[in-house]
Amino acid sequence: DGLHMVTWNVATAEPPGDVTSLLQLDAQPATDLYVIGLQEVNAAPLRFLSDLLVEDSWSHLLMNTLASRGYIKVVCIRALYLCLVFMSDQGPLSLSGIYGNRSDQVRFSLYGHMICFVNCHLTAHMGYALQRVDEFEYILETQDFDLDNTPTVRDTSQVVFWFGDLNFRISDHGMHFLRSSINSGRFNLLWERDQLLTMKKKEPFLQEFEEGPLKFKPTYKFNRNSDTYDTSGKKRKPAWTDRILWRIKPKSPPPEDDEAERASTSTQHSDDGQEEYPIKVLQDTYTCDPSYGVSDHKPVIGIFNLEMRKRCDSALVSVCPEGQWSADQDAVLSYTILEDFMSSTWDWVGLYKVGFKTASDYATFVWVKGELAEVNEVMQVCVNKDDVPLVAGEYVLGYYSYNMQSIVGFSHNFQGLMSFSLIFTIKGIRQSSALHYLVFSFGDLG
Repeated sequence: DGLHMVTWNVATAEPPGDVTSLLQLDAQPATDLYVIGLQEVNAAPLRFLSDLLVEDSWSHLLMNTLASRGYIKVVCIRALYLCLVFMSDQGPLSLSGIYGNRSDQVRFSLYGHMICFVNCHLTAHMGYALQRVDEFEYILETQDFDLDNTPTVRDTSQVVFWFGDLNFRISDHGMHFLRSSINSGRFNLLWERDQLLTMKKKEPFLQEFEEGPLKFKPTYKFNRNSDTYDTSGKKRKPAWTDRILWRIKPKSPPPEDDEAERASTSTQHSDDGQEEYPIKVLQDTYTCDPSYGVSDHKPVIGIFNLEMRKRCDSALVSVCPEGQWSADQDAVLSYTILEDFMSSTWDWVGLYKVGFKTASDYATFVWVKGELAEVNEVMQVCVNKDDVPLVAGEYVLGYYSYNMQSIVGFSHNFQGLMSFSLIFTIKGIRQSSALHYLVFSFGDLG
């Protein structure tokens, strides 16, 4: 599965007019999942409150751009100064749930593998490298996603992506050497003084994280709307402050003195000796896009290919319309829980026009049954005829999980057919046209 990640400290700026280059929308093959982490999104008190009610300008641009290409919003978390946007193509990704709290972190299950994304903005300035490490370790050790039996990010996530404005600097080198090395493209001369690379040699938990080679220009600090590094009175030294790293959960070693226990831990392998559910993270691209100048940071892009054996490859819920739907009679739909998950009587099924952006874009919705369904139990609910939209187009049903805060199952697309009934009086003479109603026809259109 293809994963396109972006981290960008936007320095409270308004978004550019176009993000095609940032999202590499013309690249082939198209990616499956976009994960975009922003820092320093404009968060003046009045602005932040208004953004809680409506989309902020950055989220609006990103989601509208991707929605026009067939992606839907999986989740958008807006914390003070931070924004984390997930968009999926509804294709091969089998997103079985979203977990998050009020911070800038999200965890979800992809084909049964738990993956976590942590968007950070760590303490600034040259002398605080150790504090930045402490901050991140604290995040890893304390994040529990407000769920039972999920002690920490490191314990429960098979893959963790750590990204954002991590604020690590290049120490010791003078400005002349820095700029000379950058202008000549000899970035490797700066690696040994990069604070994050230096701290990785000292901190065992950081050694579990991988990062692609820094073969692009340091992304901070630039004059705005320019490719020129800071010429202000402060003359900040260039640095790779904006980074994307990842960690695959290490295998638990078998106990040394318990043969029975050692045998049980080896059952994670299949008959052919391979791991039963291996997962690989391959990075295809790690670069910055210098064409954007609205901020004093340049955005960093990481493109990955996730290779994994599927623990599960189906949706958690199957949704299906029953018979014909027409606006002059109540409609019926059925749903079936396929895998045990945290279902709730607050779950609902929405009717969406194909091409919708978010789970809240439903044309209408209906609550699930008042009692929780068993696995593989077929449940039916009715949609009042007054709630069936009289709009032609292609539709899809989606089952929304209240606990997981995401759609966990779709029906097949189906076509809505519409014709009108007009009864009107012209000059006191009652005239009527043929009466027709919107009829939804169902079938396997794939």
